[in-house]
Amino acid sequence: MTPVVLVTGACGFVGTWVVRELLSRNTKVVAIDHQLIPRRWERVIGDEREDVAYAQTEITDRDTMLALMNQHNVTHVIHLAALLTPACQADPFEGCRVNILGSTALFDAARLTGRITQISYASSYAVYGESSDPTENEPPTFYGAFKQSVDLIAKQYWEQFQIASLAIRPHIVYGAERDMGLTAGPSLACRAAALGEPYQINYSGSGGYDFVEDVSTAFVRSAFECPPGAHVVNLPSQAATPRDFVEQITAQVPAAAELLTDGGPEIPVNIAPVSKDIRDILSDWKATDLSEGIRRTIEFYQQRS
Repeated sequence: MTPVVLVTGACGFVGTWVVRELLSRNTKVVAIDHQLIPRRWERVIGDEREDVAYAQTEITDRDTMLALMNQHNVTHVIHLAALLTPACQADPFEGCRVNILGSTALFDAARLTGRITQISYASSYAVYGESSDPTENEPPTFYGAFKQSVDLIAKQYWEQFQIASLAIRPHIVYGAERDMGLTAGPSLACRAAALGEPYQINYSGSGGYDFVEDVSTAFVRSAFECPPGAHVVNLPSQAATPRDFVEQITAQVPAAAELLTDGGPEIPVNIAPVSKDIRDILSDWKATDLSEGIRRTIEFYQQRS
C-alpha cells in the first residue's frame, strides 16, 4: 500500500517543514488546518505544494476526520495542531477543547479506520517545570497540562487499541519562517541579517534550541519508525543564549554586527528530570549543529531576497 500521511496543523511553522520533508520523500500528503494555506508554503515547499490534498477541517470533529482519512486511504498520521501557551492561558476551555478533545478525536478516528496503527505527534517541553525533582516537576501552564494529558491519552490508545505512538518534545524551534512568539527572536535575527535590517532579540537566558529541519525529520521518521507502545522522547537540543545567536550570526554576516542586539527578561526554565532521548529509539539520530542551522536559515532568506 502506498503510504499516505495526514498532517494536522500543516499550515504552521513546523507543519510547513513537515509537509516539505514528506514531499521530498515522494510521500502523498493530506494536510488539514483551520486556516488558509499561508504564503510560507510557496517559500518553503514551492511548486510541490500543488500536490498536497488540503482541507480546512475542525480538529475536534471526529466523524469528519474519519471520513477524510477514509477518503484518502490515510496510512500514517502526524499530529501537530494545537493552541499554544498564550491562547490556552487566555481561554483554558477552548485550549482544552482543541488540544485534548481534538487529539482524542484524531486518535479515535485513526482507531476507527482499522488501518492506521501508529501516530507521530507533538508533545512539549512545557510539560516540565523548574524543578529537577521528578516528584515536584509539574506543568506550570494550562498548555503544559493539556500536553501532558494527551501523552496519557496516547498511552491508553496503545493499551486498549494497540495504536502505537511516538511523541516528540522539541525545546525552542528555530529556522526559516519562524515568525511568531517571543522565542522567534533568533530566527527573525537571521532573517534581519540576511536582509540587512536591524533587529533586537527581546529576551535573555539560556535555552535548548532545535533546528526546524531536524524537528520535521523527527516527526516524519517517528510516523514511519514508531515501535510498539506509547513513547515520548526529547530532542537533543543545543544550549544557547540570544547573545550566542547574535555572535554566530555576525560571524557569518559581519555587516550585521551593527544591526543586531539582544536583551530583555529571562525566558522560563524547563527542566526534564527524567529524559528519554530520541536516540533511544532512533539510534542513528544526529542533530544539526547550531552554527550550521544558523547558516542555512540565513541562506534561505538570502536566496529569496
